[in-house]
Amino acid sequence: MTKADIVESIYEKIGFSKKESAEIVELVFDTIKETLEKGQKIKISGFGNFVVRHKRPRIGRNPQTGQSIEISERSVLTFRPSQILKQALNK
Repeated sequence: MTKADIVESIYEKIGFSKKESAEIVELVFDTIKETLEKGQKIKISGFGNFVVRHKRPRIGRNPQTGQSIEISERSVLTFRPSQILKQALNK
């Protein structure tokens, strides 16, 4: 499913214009992005949690050459589905 599919679904189910539906979808995604950029957790009841984790730098290995390289510190986004979502997927 793409962003355009989400806009289309809102357009069909709620009856907003396509422009209004697109603005709503953009606003929701922008809000989620801004919240995650601040390092805050997002909990959507019945769906799951989005959490930003910070990974420390570490030594890795280039699999082609075997040479050691440093993997820099970085942030990663993780998603943990809620029990409700897990049950819905495993019916």
